[in-house]
Amino acid sequence: MSAGDDDENREPPHPRVTQVFFGHADAERRLLAAYRGGRIPHAWLIGGAPGIGKATLTYRLARFVLAHPNPLARPVQTATSLAVPADHPVARQIAAQGHGDLVALERTEGDSGKLRTVITVGQVRRTVSFFGSTASAGGWRVCIVDSADELQYPEAANALLKVLEEPPPQALLLLVSHAPAQLLPTIRSRCRRLGLRGLAEEDVIRGAAQALGRDPGDARLRQVAALAEGSIGRAVMLSSGPLLALRKRMGELLERLPAVDPHALHAIGDAIGGSEPQKLENFIDAVNVWLADRLEDPRRTADERFRLAEAWDRINIAARDADIYNLERKPLVFRVFGWLAEAAHR
Repeated sequence: MSAGDDDENREPPHPRVTQVFFGHADAERRLLAAYRGGRIPHAWLIGGAPGIGKATLTYRLARFVLAHPNPLARPVQTATSLAVPADHPVARQIAAQGHGDLVALERTEGDSGKLRTVITVGQVRRTVSFFGSTASAGGWRVCIVDSADELQYPEAANALLKVLEEPPPQALLLLVSHAPAQLLPTIRSRCRRLGLRGLAEEDVIRGAAQALGRDPGDARLRQVAALAEGSIGRAVMLSSGPLLALRKRMGELLERLPAVDPHALHAIGDAIGGSEPQKLENFIDAVNVWLADRLEDPRRTADERFRLAEAWDRINIAARDADIYNLERKPLVFRVFGWLAEAAHR
């Protein structure tokens, strides 16, 4: 098996076990200062593109708070980062998903064995009893939502809102979001916002090299880092040759919008056919990056933003349906580019 074939099935380690942290030093200092001051907001909304380290930073904060429950203690007051050694009992418990004062809301497997497309309302409601209990270590209780974009709407989103509205003492809710503007305004207004930008290209190269067990000087890593939009996760995904070629072709087609080339769309449909989830994920990720860039453009009118947001919802719902029900992907490609063409008209 070639390195490229092997990389196609490689994923970065889960943030709960990730110790190395690239970039975002200012964001880390901001979180540390807020905790050190003794009045850290009970809820944070950490936003930014997928794969840039949002969840890694979130788990980094959770480990630090649970390892040092007194913000006025000397180890906190003298800390220069949120790092907690991997052999610390808290770090080991979190890595093993066995810490009693941390709950993580993320998509879980359904009865079919496949990953659900949403975080269910039942999962969110269980956090009410979690926050209602006494912390096992006598300190903080932390809930990580990764990601808030995947909350079942509107039931799970509204259930989370109730927790945000009435937080108990020493409760910390950390919401990760790839598209904060898409969340309920009432959720956004109850969180302290922390936006992360894409990583520098050198950080992407170093992070992807570590995740893949490759040399940072590898020529392909430099290629994928240039297309990864500051995302280590995206660089890892693109490290496979076929996925890299697909991403380049997608970039060309997206830049031509609202013009659409039916022959090129047939080729894209053929390229992402089959059951491999990485191909569909790569296709939708390229589309979401294109949409996110335009949603964040302050020059966009309210009408343009509405059309872009509507396209985002339609596309991601259709992609989830295609994945769940194993639908043909070529019709999905044509539908997606039809919605994008409508959204691209100015």
